[in-house]
Amino acid sequence: MSRQGNYITHVNGYKAFVPSPLPPVPPLELSNELLKQHEQAMQSLARLDGLGYLLPNIDLFITMYIKKEALLSSQIEGTQASLEDLLEYENGVSIDNVNDVKEVVNYVKAIKYGIERLETLPMSTRLIKELHAILLDNTRGQHKTPGEFKRSQNWIGAGNATLKTAAFVPPSPEDAYAAMSDLENYIHSDSIYPLLIDCALVHYQFETIHPFLDGNGRVGRLLITLYLFWKGVIEKPILYPSYYLKQHRQEYYDRLMTVRQTGNYEQWVLFFLKSITEASSAAINDTKSILALRKDDQALLWEKKISSPLATMLLDALFSTPIIAVKDIEQRFAVSYPTASALIKNFVDIGILREITGQKRAKRFVYGRYMAILSEGAMPL
Repeated sequence: MSRQGNYITHVNGYKAFVPSPLPPVPPLELSNELLKQHEQAMQSLARLDGLGYLLPNIDLFITMYIKKEALLSSQIEGTQASLEDLLEYENGVSIDNVNDVKEVVNYVKAIKYGIERLETLPMSTRLIKELHAILLDNTRGQHKTPGEFKRSQNWIGAGNATLKTAAFVPPSPEDAYAAMSDLENYIHSDSIYPLLIDCALVHYQFETIHPFLDGNGRVGRLLITLYLFWKGVIEKPILYPSYYLKQHRQEYYDRLMTVRQTGNYEQWVLFFLKSITEASSAAINDTKSILALRKDDQALLWEKKISSPLATMLLDALFSTPIIAVKDIEQRFAVSYPTASALIKNFVDIGILREITGQKRAKRFVYGRYMAILSEGAMPL
């Protein structure tokens, strides 16, 4: 078998690619450029992880970071949903692109589930299947055996492509099952490579095996976050690994394909490391902007003499729920409607919130400057 693997011709005449097990043979060439990029990526992750602890009550902010990654990863696959669409849907508002948003909602659920599940279950094919079941639940892919590896051949290509004309045909169900077993063994082996390089190899291998009928791209990118968390590189899921991959979507696909065609893992690893560096830098900039925004708006509350304990609690709540209605404040803080309404009015008057419905009833308000920070780079393609 070649360094990258081989194509196997099946009885129906099509050829399916079976990747060689990890690690690559011969071993990766760890050039100075590659090692330098790995060091930069690790330093960026360390800065992000440390900066995250400066966020007040970090758990309030994590959900929004997760939602951004869910959006970015889903948008790589063509999902047409924005952060505002997602938040409106969660608030029970009727939206036109509900099918797209459901996929993002499930991605958020899968990340949270994976983080919790890793406390009792190691990274494994079992966990991967459980994540897949969550991702496809009640979505357009719900009929494609959620939580189970494929039982029929899949392929990647244009909408009218066939097995013989597809851009790429991954392993058959039987070969995919064996390849996933090999991948699980590799994940639990003592690697000879630095951790982020290992992560790059694992992501490539999973995407090449393509073990599910649907959702492989999203599962593969979800594994990046969970792998880094599992290995202790990040303590909280405040990284957007899909940030750079979305911006360079075609190059992302091309570099994966280059490995399959030529066995050049090194060019893919270098690209992956750069994506981690850029994604970390983006999250660092967002975190700094959020900290500055919170400081400014806290000062604004004091300046306008409305910095009551309730007003301070609302400001903090907006970082986890940036679209809000009067009834939400009533329920969250157990206050009367007049009190909640007056508080909202104060926040609108000083420019922290703005009304977004244009209606007289059932009004909703958005923390616009915070949404602008998180929406950077997260609009649909």
